[in-house]
Amino acid sequence: MTETTTDSSARYQRPHYAPGVPGVIAPVTEPLPRMLDDAARRFPDRVAIDFLGASTTYARLSQQVARAAEALRRLGVGRGDVVGVILPNCPQHVVIAYAAWRIGAIVAEHNPLAPAAQIREQIEIHGGRVMIAWEKSLDRLTRATGSLAAAGLGEHHRVLAVDLSRGLPWTSRLALRLPVAAARSRRSELRGRVPAGVRSWDDAVAASAPLPAGHPLPGVDDTAVLLYTGGTTGTPKAVRLTHANLRSNAQMSLAWASQVCETGEETFYAVLPFFHAFGLSLSLLCAVGLAATQVILPKFGADMVLAAWRRRPATFFPGVPVMFDRIVTRAAATGADLSSCKIAVCGAAATPRAVAQAWEEATGGVIIEGYGMTEASPIILGNPISPERRPGALGVPFPSTQVRLVDPEDPQREVERGEVGEILAHGPQVFTGYWGDLEETEAVLLPGGWLRTGDLARQEEDDFYVMADRRKELILSGGFNVYPTEVEAAVRSMPQVADVAVVGLPGQAGNEQVVAAVVPAEGQTVTLDQVRAWAERTLAHYALPRRLEILEELPRSAIGKVMRRLVREEVLRRDARK
Repeated sequence: MTETTTDSSARYQRPHYAPGVPGVIAPVTEPLPRMLDDAARRFPDRVAIDFLGASTTYARLSQQVARAAEALRRLGVGRGDVVGVILPNCPQHVVIAYAAWRIGAIVAEHNPLAPAAQIREQIEIHGGRVMIAWEKSLDRLTRATGSLAAAGLGEHHRVLAVDLSRGLPWTSRLALRLPVAAARSRRSELRGRVPAGVRSWDDAVAASAPLPAGHPLPGVDDTAVLLYTGGTTGTPKAVRLTHANLRSNAQMSLAWASQVCETGEETFYAVLPFFHAFGLSLSLLCAVGLAATQVILPKFGADMVLAAWRRRPATFFPGVPVMFDRIVTRAAATGADLSSCKIAVCGAAATPRAVAQAWEEATGGVIIEGYGMTEASPIILGNPISPERRPGALGVPFPSTQVRLVDPEDPQREVERGEVGEILAHGPQVFTGYWGDLEETEAVLLPGGWLRTGDLARQEEDDFYVMADRRKELILSGGFNVYPTEVEAAVRSMPQVADVAVVGLPGQAGNEQVVAAVVPAEGQTVTLDQVRAWAERTLAHYALPRRLEILEELPRSAIGKVMRRLVREEVLRRDARK
């Protein structure tokens, strides 16, 4: 929805907005690559990327993107083609995304640490013929399956490998060659064995000429990104987000922070993974939209963050509760100064009050929460960056965004203020459907483009929305979505297991704990170590159960469906008795 007249804007006039934040954003008229073009034109000499001490200016980044776009074109990639990306956060990730968008290609994001079976399934869904992957991911996939073909990357794919060490400062790259234990350890963290026949992506870009300036841009309604999420059955679905979806949400976020952030002056930290909507939106898009310096880290570690902070102090830090808790704790232990950070944005889970208080005391800035989902690019609600914010609340609707609370069993019926209802969202950031999955699309998109979130909330008298419960039974662990159905399938395949239910319990710093409630097979015993060892063959590490409970039977409904809510209540009762 992109209404801009005075009359139509009335529906977006909301209390609690910070002064100067508009109720409506302008319609998107240009695709994502124009964000980088504008930043490079206005701030060519500003550092765009800092990767473990290696700096790249906006002018240089723009040049790298032009060469990478031509390299993709020479590989046969054109408008509407899918490019699979299996990378951690790194400079090459940024370059590939903007290069693909420049020629109208679609970026399909994959978790570089995901199990081989999961990546294969995702590749089969999007059908992309060009895959660009981290060396270590390719090494791990071939070790797990025996060959690239077995991992879903057969002869009909063009596979190119990324060397993360190519993004390091020259001194660091030279140090990696030293015949000492520290260098070997560091080298093994960044590099992996490249399978035979796989070309170097870095060499392909270096050898390429720039894309001709007159090459046509994509349309704003073209698909830009495919991000994977679990469906109602736990089966992966590819969320199709357009240039307009993503840029609209980025413009909303930039408007939200417009009173405290200045173009060409900010330093963002890219710790959240780019293959998730939260990290992609705030780091790949908002940081570029502000011509900010982006400090990119390939993984999260409190000491790694603080080392980078000493070099380039953060002014804007997106993260999840467990990150803020660990950074503050480690900073207190080491005497690190965090006072440069003006804004922290917390997503994925509610920020515990103690964590928020400790962060704000350490930084002197504010930490705000937001709410969204991948299908909304991702942000729907946010706490205002003002004294009116409400810690612990989801916030109020973003600009150009409408929210309704409805009866989950009858989404045509809105609930009264103060009652719990399912969140529906409408706005230009809401996706138009899943890639090749009409059935799942129709399950979440109502007539008129209203998105069913599956989450339950209530609107209080002051207009703030507060989460009541998660109708979808996904678990949020370490900032990642964990789908109980997928974990249950992995554990249930154990010969020692007769049945299993997986639930999430509150953990430290707002992190949820994955709990497997297991009914052992007759005459069998089951341990947590056994479950984790078995499940890690098919599950990502963050999805592995952290706790095991043994039950005699699982509670079921009249039609035989396991009632996870009752399982969770039983585990909580056991905890209360301890």
